[in-house]
Amino acid sequence: MARSTACEARGAAGTRVEVAGWVHRVRTLGGVTFVILRDRTGLIQCVFERSPAAARLSCESVIAVKGLAVAEPRALSGVEVRADDLEVIAPAPGVLPFEVNTKTLRANLDLQLQERALSLRHPMTQAVFRVQAALARGFRRALETRGFLEVHTPKLVASGTEGGAELFPVRYFDRQAYLAQSPQFYKQMLVLSGFERVFEAGPVFRAENHNTTRHTNEFTSLDLEMAFIQSEEDVMVLHEQILGEMLATVAGECAAELDMLGASLPESGPIPRLPVPEAHALLRERFGWTSPPGTSGVPEINAEGERLLGDYARAELGSDLLFLTSFPTATRPAYTMPRADDPSLSRSFDLIFRGVEVTTGGQRLNDYDALVRSFRARNYDPRDFESYLNPFRFGAPPHGGMAMGLERLTERLLGLGNIRQATLFPRDRDRLTP
Repeated sequence: MARSTACEARGAAGTRVEVAGWVHRVRTLGGVTFVILRDRTGLIQCVFERSPAAARLSCESVIAVKGLAVAEPRALSGVEVRADDLEVIAPAPGVLPFEVNTKTLRANLDLQLQERALSLRHPMTQAVFRVQAALARGFRRALETRGFLEVHTPKLVASGTEGGAELFPVRYFDRQAYLAQSPQFYKQMLVLSGFERVFEAGPVFRAENHNTTRHTNEFTSLDLEMAFIQSEEDVMVLHEQILGEMLATVAGECAAELDMLGASLPESGPIPRLPVPEAHALLRERFGWTSPPGTSGVPEINAEGERLLGDYARAELGSDLLFLTSFPTATRPAYTMPRADDPSLSRSFDLIFRGVEVTTGGQRLNDYDALVRSFRARNYDPRDFESYLNPFRFGAPPHGGMAMGLERLTERLLGLGNIRQATLFPRDRDRLTP
């Protein structure tokens, strides 16, 4: 007999089925044992008459059950399996690190992450990653329908994309390499190669020595790059469109998960824009908040500033989303296009979602000489970036792109409170296992 999932068994009343999964809950009443079995599709009730073996089952044991699927309105799914055969495939100990069959996990986050394979069994935890998968699926679909090519770029690189010290060194035979901070250089080279429109969903690594609720040192970046743009506005308009389609995918495919998690989707459509100089003034005048200087010496909007701007967007603009535009050129990477009318400001943007930055993007420099000057202005030796810079000598169209953090987007969408809850196996300053 072929195994049926819980979902399939619920539609097979009147037939004999075999279901298999984990024991979610056991209850014995008057010689009848009710076993709630859990698999990847949900829960189903199995009923055993006078079965000591069923009564002794421990939660999270892996079992297989055969029996007749019967319509039963009182059962949680409207169908139950009247069992006549039980196989204990893998028993679980009677005492677990924490219970998985409670409405919410009661273990603290550190213990959940330490026992990650166990905490991932909880339906609410699984719901997070089903929503996350739908976001990634919507991203891919939206771009493929617009003529973008999915690419897979190297994660071992010879130099950093963003510059600075946020690089993990790796021994590469007889020389030093690094884990990639971003696919940025490769995205641009592929645009220059004539593909024009490319995207990637893949891991990136940042050796940032922090330990906050919004940062990890490895995360999934949803990247795209496109040629023949007029300005960064073209990228922002595309971002509005693809984000709307990503949210529509979640709404259409994850209604049960959203309900379970108590999450609400933001409205899609045009997103308000706010230039960074105006944002600094707004923060001072409305909130009495002065943005501190960053590593470049220029004031930068930090996490608290983003939170306040998120509050402003929600209260005054009626939006969970806000584009910050025209960042100071000194605070952006060397490949960022300065504004022609004011070179101290750049053609770049961030997307703030419910008070946290989830996307960075903008227009890139496409002139070889201007790129070399920009790298030198930041005290980078152009010879260290020759493999990236050289293709610009052969003709580069105006182009731009963006990168969106999948885990951070998921955390903001679901209101989880910590990016680690939206990461299957987090890598942070203190965590390298499991």
